[in-house]
Amino acid sequence: MNIATAKGQTKTLSLPNILTYARIAAIPVVVGCVFAQSILDGPLWLRWVALAVFIAAAVTDYLDGYYARIWDQQSAFGRMLDPIADKLLVASCLLMLAADSSIHGWTLWAAIVILCREILVSGLREYLAALRVSVPVTKLAKWKTTIQLVAIGFLIAGEAGEQILPQTTLIGIVLLWMSAIFTIYTGWDYFRAGIHHLIKEDEG
Repeated sequence: MNIATAKGQTKTLSLPNILTYARIAAIPVVVGCVFAQSILDGPLWLRWVALAVFIAAAVTDYLDGYYARIWDQQSAFGRMLDPIADKLLVASCLLMLAADSSIHGWTLWAAIVILCREILVSGLREYLAALRVSVPVTKLAKWKTTIQLVAIGFLIAGEAGEQILPQTTLIGIVLLWMSAIFTIYTGWDYFRAGIHHLIKEDEG
């Protein structure tokens, strides 16, 4: 094994990337617990297990970037995998919550807006990356992500949460709509940048 290969493996197995792997590994646990409780009529404590794992996964979203910066362990692999892990976690949870009717009726449109925005941004990021153009993450986008994760957390707690905090599901739905509104606004930044460079490339 040469030095370059060893360095590449070290970055791939760095703590920030391991935290990202953990976030992906948490997805089947969260979805499985919600499925077992709601679809298979399992005990309500499964909701608390799902919520605990989801919170741990959400915290890694902050920690992986934090440690990558302070320990200078940023890598191309990590930059690629981190947003993918975020989108997989959010999309999987939203689909499962729709399946168990925690998200239903008009609130489905909030989930659809969020999922469509994530697909749009992924495509635009890939296009802009090919042009070596980066669109920095704004503070509003970070707030959007935070509200989105908190909303999903409340919805995962669902009926179990209602026993401690009445209107838990309603709070989750309100926060999900707020997240959808922020999602549209922040998604416009990526769309505008993509269209701008697309027009320039066509004119060139």
